[in-house]
Amino acid sequence: MKLLVLKTQEEFEAEIVAVEAKDYDQIKKSKQFVFDWTKERSNHVFKIVEVSEKTNREIHGLISIKDQADELRIHINLIEISNDNKSPYKKVDRVAGCLLSFAVQIAFEKGYSGFTSLIPKTQLIPLYVKKYGFAQYGMQLAIEGREAIQLIQTYQ
Repeated sequence: MKLLVLKTQEEFEAEIVAVEAKDYDQIKKSKQFVFDWTKERSNHVFKIVEVSEKTNREIHGLISIKDQADELRIHINLIEISNDNKSPYKKVDRVAGCLLSFAVQIAFEKGYSGFTSLIPKTQLIPLYVKKYGFAQYGMQLAIEGREAIQLIQTYQ
């Protein structure tokens, strides 16, 4: 998957990998993330980083997911983009789309037809619906089927 440096319009390769125990200290010390990610350790937590030979690669975003196998869906418990990549001073674009499409891809791999849900902050609902193809069901948003495929094709 590719992220985009907004200043130069250059793309670079990124990958999403599992957060390791040692990463939690780096996440906290970086001051790039508001949420306490140590509270997500019981879930599956992933980070998006540049594909690079560097040992200390910058974390551009994080996602915590739960496999709701009894409901045939993946639930995004928490998603956060680093402070450097939030508007209006965003340096790198496509972070959220890549993380969302990653969760949807897992939902396809599990045989859930891409069914992925989340409960967003109220002010972000229009963004998830318009930009990423989610539909609103009460306070939850979800994506599946054709829209889920489109999200993956756009961001992976």
